[in-house]
Amino acid sequence: MIAFIIKRILNGLLILISVTTVVFFLFSLSFPNPENMAVGQRTDVKTQEAIKKEFGLDKPRFTQYLLFLNDLSPLSFHQNTSQEELQLKYGGIDLVETPSILVKLKKPFLRKSFQSRENTSQLITQSFKGTFILALASILIAAFIGISLGILASLKVNSLLDQSIVFITTLGISVPSFFSAILLAWFFGYVLHDFTHLNMTGSWIDIDPFTGPFYQWKNLLLPALALGVRPLAIFTQLTRSSMLETLSKDFIKTAISKGLGQRQVLTRHALPNALNPVITAISGWFASLLAGAFFVEYIFNWRGLGKLTIEALELNDLPVVMGSILFIALLFVVINILVDLLYVKLDPRIKLS
Repeated sequence: MIAFIIKRILNGLLILISVTTVVFFLFSLSFPNPENMAVGQRTDVKTQEAIKKEFGLDKPRFTQYLLFLNDLSPLSFHQNTSQEELQLKYGGIDLVETPSILVKLKKPFLRKSFQSRENTSQLITQSFKGTFILALASILIAAFIGISLGILASLKVNSLLDQSIVFITTLGISVPSFFSAILLAWFFGYVLHDFTHLNMTGSWIDIDPFTGPFYQWKNLLLPALALGVRPLAIFTQLTRSSMLETLSKDFIKTAISKGLGQRQVLTRHALPNALNPVITAISGWFASLLAGAFFVEYIFNWRGLGKLTIEALELNDLPVVMGSILFIALLFVVINILVDLLYVKLDPRIKLS
């Protein structure tokens, strides 16, 4: 178990380094003069030089890359010139100090936004709350409805109900999330607004000019449904096929022959065995929803990581865009490791290697 976790962590680090390399050189080659994005086109030379020095843009590109890796690394090396300035910028604790070199243990530093001058990690943390709430609501809705429909279809196999569920779920898989978002926002937020009282757009937190921020949980329903359409359809079909396979096995037939009722056979024997692949799929889809909510958040004006990244792209705010991509890559690595461990717990026949 420990050897497997260490192996997966090392593989994850290799993936993160690869993503970091691709992201850095892709954006640095696409935007050769990022200092103009930070201060605008109409500025003097001294201001541009100050910005280039602040972000390390006055150095060769490969040196910039090494400095970027140094900022991301929890263990970083710096010239021991101004400890107060380094502490203010990076925080953390000093591990080794020599007259020329200072080694710090710190949080990964994603640098500062070109536009707001705030730390990118702080912006991502604030925005990720909205994305996590949206993804969690979507996966819960998709899992509950999808598993229920899958069980129902497997018990009524080849019936009109079964064929209808298969047709609707196939349609749900083929419809992109952004199209579902537009359709749901228009139909329930505009056409049926007088009955649903739902807004076409809006986030989970709104601000009243007199009382301050307050929660608007009704704004969560439509984006959660739009984001959960595809996983709902997949969970339905996966549950149906897994249940049909489980119900045809010998131990189910033995349980029925011993006189157990349909409910006991279903809840005690069939369902626990059939849900292993479904739970694994739910875990994987949760990671995908965390990273794939970009267009849904943008359409519904939902304050999350996707909306933050798209707005940063529009403003050419490279630190925020690069930081968001690296954060999403880290999420995928961590959740994939957790999914593997969860699968072993659910199915003891699986051996880690």
